Amino acid sequence: MQEQSLFPNQPQGITLSQFNARISQAINTAPGLQNQWIIAETSDLRVVRGHCYMELVEKDDHGTTVAKLGAVIWASTFARLDAKFQAAMGTGLKTGMKLLVLATANYHSQYGFKAVINDIDPSYTMGDMARQRLEILKRLKADGIIDMNKELPITAVPQRIAVISAAGAAGYGDFMNQLEHNPYRLKFYTCLFGASMQGAQTVPSVLAALDRINEHMELFDAVVIIRGGGATSELNSFDNYDLAASVAQFPLPVIVGIGHDRDETVLDYVAAIRVKTPTAAAEWLINRGTNALAHLDELQEAVVTAVRETVGHAREQLTYYTGMIPAAARRIIETNSIRLDNYTKNIPLAANNLIANQRTRLERAVERMGGALEHAMQREQLRLKALGEKAALLSPENTLQRGYSLVWAGGKCVTAASQISPGERVTMQFADGTASATVDKVKG
Repeated sequence: MQEQSLFPNQPQGITLSQFNARISQAINTAPGLQNQWIIAETSDLRVVRGHCYMELVEKDDHGTTVAKLGAVIWASTFARLDAKFQAAMGTGLKTGMKLLVLATANYHSQYGFKAVINDIDPSYTMGDMARQRLEILKRLKADGIIDMNKELPITAVPQRIAVISAAGAAGYGDFMNQLEHNPYRLKFYTCLFGASMQGAQTVPSVLAALDRINEHMELFDAVVIIRGGGATSELNSFDNYDLAASVAQFPLPVIVGIGHDRDETVLDYVAAIRVKTPTAAAEWLINRGTNALAHLDELQEAVVTAVRETVGHAREQLTYYTGMIPAAARRIIETNSIRLDNYTKNIPLAANNLIANQRTRLERAVERMGGALEHAMQREQLRLKALGEKAALLSPENTLQRGYSLVWAGGKCVTAASQISPGERVTMQFADGTASATVDKVKG
């Protein structure tokens, strides 16, 4: 019996979009390709408009890529997963991490095949050493000291160096050889503070060395802590909170060169400068000196160039001005002669204009004064007329007409009872005549 195909063949052919639709249906509905936990390493990770794109790769023991798959974390999921990963790891997702991701296969007829990541297990990425390191870093950050040493100013050319290392260690020898035989003949002054750089005594001996340096810190520009490579497990002592806190808060810049390229300890995060190896620490100091020398050379050349340009420009200006002075003087004299002639010609006209303007103003003032005087006289006439009318209204005749009378005694007009005596003869004047009477009684 012939096996029936999920998508029967059509002799006349199908379009590419139809073919891609079949692939999409087959992949996107396959149970074995939905929400599968995948172990892979990230490559070419980038975030675009909130979406996180990457390549998931698998490598063999020799570092050869044996599998590769494009993947994406959509923005709606990436914000949550990135926050979750940072909370656990102390760092965001980046290239070169080995992850355990929950992914679903997705095929789009236009954009092709990719894995859509829905979840990440940070615990897979963290080993015991990494977890311990992150806990120390979180504590240093919470204590507010993780960046203190990084924030210290570093001398332009650190030459007085306090070195913490094991006296007979190959790394210390490489460091000293690099400094002493630098091709630029830069002079460095070093002082070794011996310490055990592996084993149980590492932390207390390095702390003791830091204490001794601190007692004489005015003698040094920087501190270098160096140790050669070795097994990664031998570097565990440098993942120590007390040691990291001491380095972070040390009053001199600390340069750390511990292990090889692949090694990383807590001290690398708190030190002012982190380099790969003891030799790299020496190279950093030498480069600092050579950069300063190069800068001095640049400044010297800049000064010489600036002086040359300034002198040359000044000479050009002097020559130019020397040639321009006679012509400029003639132009000034000519210009001022013309201005003087113009002023001489314009004085009579200006004087006539000024006189005419003043005459016009005087005439207008006279006109205004005449009008003002006439208005003042009219106001005074009206006021006098009003006063005359008021005086007439208050005259004795008009007062008698309103029903009042006048009392006369001894030839005088009486205005108060106290002016009359009993038995005195008085005359009363009315509007229509007079009457006489004898005062019988005065009552006050």
